[in-house]
Amino acid sequence: MSSWSRAAELAAQTPTSRNRYVDFLRAVSILAVVFGHWLMAAPQMVGGELQVQHLLVVAPWTQVATWVLQVMPVFFVVGGYANAASWESASRAGTGYPDWLRSRMGRLVIPVLPLVAFWGVLGVVAGRVGVDPYLIRVGSVNALVALWFLAVYVLAVALVPVTRAAWRRFGIWSFWALVAVAAFVDWAALSGWLPDAGWANYLFIWVAVHQLGYLWRDGGLAGTRRALSWAALGAVAIALLVNLGPYPSSMVDVPGSEASNSAPPTLVLLALGILQTGLLATFEPAVNRWLQRRRLWTATVLVNGMIMTVFVWHLTAMILVLGLALLAGGIGLSIEPAGAIWWLTRPLWMGVYAVALAAAAVPFARFEKSRFTPGARPVPTWRAVAGTVSVCAGLGMLAYGGIWSEAWPGVNLPAAGLPFGGAALIGVLRRPDRAPVSRPAGHSPTSGDGGDGARAS
Repeated sequence: MSSWSRAAELAAQTPTSRNRYVDFLRAVSILAVVFGHWLMAAPQMVGGELQVQHLLVVAPWTQVATWVLQVMPVFFVVGGYANAASWESASRAGTGYPDWLRSRMGRLVIPVLPLVAFWGVLGVVAGRVGVDPYLIRVGSVNALVALWFLAVYVLAVALVPVTRAAWRRFGIWSFWALVAVAAFVDWAALSGWLPDAGWANYLFIWVAVHQLGYLWRDGGLAGTRRALSWAALGAVAIALLVNLGPYPSSMVDVPGSEASNSAPPTLVLLALGILQTGLLATFEPAVNRWLQRRRLWTATVLVNGMIMTVFVWHLTAMILVLGLALLAGGIGLSIEPAGAIWWLTRPLWMGVYAVALAAAAVPFARFEKSRFTPGARPVPTWRAVAGTVSVCAGLGMLAYGGIWSEAWPGVNLPAAGLPFGGAALIGVLRRPDRAPVSRPAGHSPTSGDGGDGARAS
């Protein structure tokens, strides 16, 4: 049976209670991330060497596109919606926190482990055959940099019982409290009082955006007027922060720039999350009706079935294509970035990247097919928490420094080993129960257990 046929079978079994819009946003967002990363890479052969330049630097006018292509806030909002539903479902069923966290981490962590192993082996082999260590470091950094998202997201998931309880007790004030803390952190960092304090906003800002998913889940964005009010609030905040504050206009990091809104995240990115949340809620009724179309919903289910595989492998696919082009004498890499010919050849390069990504998705998407039975050999809470922190630390180290190391065997063993060690502590490396063919449509690594993570409010 083809992938499309399997997706169509699952799509036909979708319960009427499911909010298809949540799955659709997840699928569209991941495709936007892939397109944005592939587009922003501007490789060129200069003096016989490959230089992977950044389009935002080569053509600064393209920075305006980051207002559309920066969709990480959408992932956290959708994650908040899905995680709230999943945790409530687990609580009703009497599932404990370690079992619930194991289930969530399994869908997030297992698909990334083959990627880490791949780069570990590639780093060792490349070093042994004499590949320039600089190329190994730069290649792995560019391939693994997107893992910062998973490093932060797994923490947001682990904190769901706390953040959901805060939401139930304090409501929207639990969001504004995080905004206030993030504003203080920004001030401390940008004023020079505590220059490194800004890194704390990886937690405060993204957890704040995650809280907006609770707002959406609980009906706080119902109605066009209310949703557009939130969108307007975000737009006004962005305008004030960028025009009157010390913040750049680009929504992603621009290499060489003195300031960044994403590394670490600032209030501008939080305001973008508010804007996007309001706009997305505005279109929810119309798009949900549109998603009743069989082919569109099947395509959504298909993407969601391999969404983590696409995310973790899309940069590696690009790097491997560029490596092969380099070995072939630099074919196609002599074109000046951002010129007319360069733009005309982008569809061709995108197509080649897509073929390489598909080659990875076919064998590795199966790692997303596992499910975990609550109550089966539970682990202690301390192990679940310690394992999550270990995974987060390892992924963060890989995103920041890549896989290469000066020490033997040429690979950063702590960074590569921590995700595996964390997975073992959590218990996701145990042989899982296979999901039945009739599992709910659109099931994905960030949807709720049993598919309830995307049910309508």
